Amino acid sequence: MTMICDRLWTNARLATMAGDGIGAVEDGVIAARDGRITFAGSRADAPVFAPTETIDCAGRWITPGLIDCHTHLVHGGDRAAEFELRLAGASYEEIARAGGGIVSTMRATRAASEAELVSSALPRLDALIAEGATTVEVKSGYGLDPASELRMLRAARQLGRERPVRIITTFLGAHALPPEYAGNADAYIAMLCDELLPAVAAEGLADAVDAFCEGIGFSPAQTDRLFTAARALGLPVKLHAEQLSNLHGAALAASHGALSADHLEYLDEDGIAAMARAGTVATLLPGAYYFVRETKLPPIDGLRRAGVPIALATDCNPGTSPLTSLLLVLNMGATLFRLTVDECLAGVTRNAARALCLDKDIGTLEVGKSCDLAIWDIERPAELVYRMGYNPLHARIWSGQ
Repeated sequence: MTMICDRLWTNARLATMAGDGIGAVEDGVIAARDGRITFAGSRADAPVFAPTETIDCAGRWITPGLIDCHTHLVHGGDRAAEFELRLAGASYEEIARAGGGIVSTMRATRAASEAELVSSALPRLDALIAEGATTVEVKSGYGLDPASELRMLRAARQLGRERPVRIITTFLGAHALPPEYAGNADAYIAMLCDELLPAVAAEGLADAVDAFCEGIGFSPAQTDRLFTAARALGLPVKLHAEQLSNLHGAALAASHGALSADHLEYLDEDGIAAMARAGTVATLLPGAYYFVRETKLPPIDGLRRAGVPIALATDCNPGTSPLTSLLLVLNMGATLFRLTVDECLAGVTRNAARALCLDKDIGTLEVGKSCDLAIWDIERPAELVYRMGYNPLHARIWSGQ
């Protein structure tokens, strides 16, 4: 029987990322119709095709399109001055308590129009796209008032109309306490739950809800209240957890069925066990670890033993990870966190998809999934993890195009 398809990629080597490992297929073929994969496998197992277009990949490797599952891509201004302070010895917490940090970016973001937020974010998005990213999560969290948070989320949605990329938005109103609520975090959380979160949901601006559960952020009780409100509105949750201390945020997030808990340097065994039971993904952010010169590693071996899926992301943000390279993240995941090549590649494909609740649609090269491909001029997949400052992308396909 002949399979009709729009596009057919032949003479390729596939890293399907299906199952365990990378799912390597030599002499592979991928067929797509209406933006969906209709075949992905060995030429020896392939049917006869009737393609509209055939692309000879000349032995190149094809992976799923890369996924950046944790970014703060939309924001105003930058924090290069704070970088200088950090080089002089100031800590992340000292800078935040002195009026820098997230609140500094808040001021610049509130002053920016939606068009300005889109314009400033596009170069960062373009850098990710140029390295094979086909899906990018974007958080709010630098507006910290209703008008500005909604503007950030609208700007993030607009990015997906400006570029051929899947944009997933996350409401992070509980990122920091704005000055107008100084000393009254409970009132701010009440405003988020009673006013802003319902407005976000009503306009369909967010795919998930996030929070920063930390001594300089919000308490577990405040986070729990926000997550309860989010789930009542049908929004899944995720959490910045255990980055600077252990407030048991990961276990709290897992109790709400969180998609992911992110950072996790101070995660303990109880938190790991809770994540494993809930199926919560551990999203590790080596760019932030590197940039703020952390010394406490996430508990990689514990996550492995418990079978917790590990994702990797850029955490692109102006203060602690001004990083727009998933390829560098792969190398950092291996060199800083000692992840294997297979773990690193899974971290920006199938596990990143799971962290966004998109694993049924993207993240692997399998029949029925969106035809999101990255085609690489490499001899082996390890090159994607091994090289630094080098981009071997040959072509990027999003939804079959």
